[in-house]
Amino acid sequence: MSEQSNKVAIVTGASRGIGAAIAERLGRDGFAVVVNYAGSAAAAEEVVRKIEGAGGKAIAAQADVSDAEAVRRMFDMAETAFGGIDALVNNAGIMQLAKIADADDANFDRQIAINLRGTFNTLREAGKRLRDGGRIVNFSTSVVGLKLEGYGVYAATKAAVETLTAIMTKEMRGRAITVNAVAPGPTATDLFLNGKSHELIERMAKMNPLERLGTPEDIAAAVSFLAGPDGGWINGQTLRANGGMI
Repeated sequence: MSEQSNKVAIVTGASRGIGAAIAERLGRDGFAVVVNYAGSAAAAEEVVRKIEGAGGKAIAAQADVSDAEAVRRMFDMAETAFGGIDALVNNAGIMQLAKIADADDANFDRQIAINLRGTFNTLREAGKRLRDGGRIVNFSTSVVGLKLEGYGVYAATKAAVETLTAIMTKEMRGRAITVNAVAPGPTATDLFLNGKSHELIERMAKMNPLERLGTPEDIAAAVSFLAGPDGGWINGQTLRANGGMI
């Protein structure tokens, strides 16, 4: 039996891409998984079916993470369904590229709402409701280090998430709850691939020494480590899962 049996994980933004890969991996690791989604109910239910088909337990939970009340209801649902919560993976996020001089208010406000406020909303609930010995894994981006043009607002939200991560680590003192962040590089998801030319994708794939894009499964493996028993001594860190890009 897995060491994670009877443990419960909430994964935000888990209906597709990296989030779906994380939900499925944690399901295989033995977590009961709350598959959060904002609008893609059918896709979230498909992830639930895959987890259950592999012998795991899962439910889908609709919540816009930028809505604090919706987040509270999601945590309530997790506790009602599975008895408690042991892990939170803050994967939900959006990326809207624009130079700082060209970014409009809607671009800024939307990314702040989902990437920063959304992370804050779930961290606030987790800080009150995670069982002792739990795990929190937030999501940053390797662009915080690369500082590429056009990514200013997006990277700023993620730099803020890294700071929240480091401070919350200390605020969880005495409860054996670790708080870390994963910062992917370019990863082959719809979020990354949409709107990019083949040439640009090839160029970005060659930027790291392993000369390929990451896969959702690569990122899920990093989350699995941090959420699992072997990651228990890693705390307050941002793990750059990017093939050595930076």
